[in-house]
Amino acid sequence: MNLFDMKPIFRVASTLLFGFTVHLTVQAQKAVSPEIMQKTYETVQTPYKYGLVLTPENDNCKLDSPTVFRMEGKWYMTYVRYDGKTATDGTGYETWLAESDNLLEWRVLGPILSFKSDGWDAAQRGGYLALTDYRWNGNHRPKKYDGYYWLSYIGGATQGYEAGQLNIGLARTKQSANQVHEWESFDGPILTPKDPDAQPWEDYTLYKSSVFRVPTHLFGSPFVMFYNAKGDAAGRESIGIAVSDDMMHWKRYPESPVLDHPQGRITGDAQIVKMGKLYVMFYFGAFWEGKQAQAFNRFACSYDLKHWTDWTGDDLIAPSEPYDNLFAHKSFVLHYKGVVYHFYCAVNDRDQRGIAVATSRDMGSSSLQFDR
Repeated sequence: MNLFDMKPIFRVASTLLFGFTVHLTVQAQKAVSPEIMQKTYETVQTPYKYGLVLTPENDNCKLDSPTVFRMEGKWYMTYVRYDGKTATDGTGYETWLAESDNLLEWRVLGPILSFKSDGWDAAQRGGYLALTDYRWNGNHRPKKYDGYYWLSYIGGATQGYEAGQLNIGLARTKQSANQVHEWESFDGPILTPKDPDAQPWEDYTLYKSSVFRVPTHLFGSPFVMFYNAKGDAAGRESIGIAVSDDMMHWKRYPESPVLDHPQGRITGDAQIVKMGKLYVMFYFGAFWEGKQAQAFNRFACSYDLKHWTDWTGDDLIAPSEPYDNLFAHKSFVLHYKGVVYHFYCAVNDRDQRGIAVATSRDMGSSSLQFDR
C-alpha cells in the first residue's frame, strides 16, 4: 500500500516512518494522506492527564507557554509568567526557567528575561527558547549559533495581560541556557505589525514565535520562524512564517498565513516536530464555530513546511478536568524513552492559569492543585 498517495514517480528515496519503509518522490508532496494523518494521531495522542506540574503563586499570577529542553542530564522549561499584582493590575509577561529530573516534577529556578525600566519591551518579555532539536527522536538539546543560545519573545511597552501592540524580539546568551541569568536583548524588535512587509492578517499585533533551523533548500534561508498574529482587535489569529539568514534580520514568507481557520477566531502557538520526512505542527484553536470547548490543542502535517494538511479528527487535548475546564491549549509535545509528553497551559473557570502535562502512558497523577 502506498501510504503517501503518490503520483507516478521517476526517482525515489526511501525513509523509515512509523515503522514502515516508504518511498518518497524527490519532489516534496504537498498533501498528506489520510492514512499518514491517522497514524500520526495514533503516535502523538496522550490520553492520560497527569495534571499540573507548575502552579502560580497566587490567583493573579499566570503561567503559560512552556518550551522543554534537555541539558546535562536534566530537563528544563522556559515558560511565560504574568506577574498579576492584582486581578486588574499587572505589568505583563516575563520569561522564567524551571528544572526537572523526570519531566513530571518541576522546580522553579527564576527569571531569565525580566521587566525593564524603559524601552520598547519594558512591560512584555515573554520568551520561547529557539534552535532546540525538534526531531521526534532527537536529543532535545538547544543548539548555539554564532556562539550564542537564542530565544524569541513577545515584546511590548504597555502594561497588562497581552496589552497594547505586541512585537517579536530576540535575546541571546553565551552562558549556559540552563542557568538562571539575564539574557541579552536588543534595542528594537525583529518583527512588528507595522513593518513594510506586514500583511493584513498580522497588522494589529504579533504573538508567540517558534524559531528553528531547517535545510536551506526549503526557504533559501536556514532559520525559520512560525508565529501567530491578528489583523484587528476583534479579528482572528492565524499562523505565518518568517525566514532569516543570520537570526538578526527577518523577512516574511509571502504566502502566509500557512494555517488558519475561517470558522474560528484563533489558530496559534505553533510547535514544529520532525518525524522522518514528515513535519508535524502542534497548535491550538479557540472559539471555533460549533465546538463546545473554548480552547484546545490540535495538529497539522506537511512535507515542506509550507503546505499543511489539517487533522480533522478528535482534539489532542481539550478541557475536561477541574484545572483545565476552561482552556487546555498551547502545546509543547516531546517523545522520550517511548513516552509522549504533551505539556500545555491549563486554565480553569476561575481563570487560574498553570502548566499541565498529559502522557501516552498512565504515569499516575500530580499532587499540585490550584488554590480554590
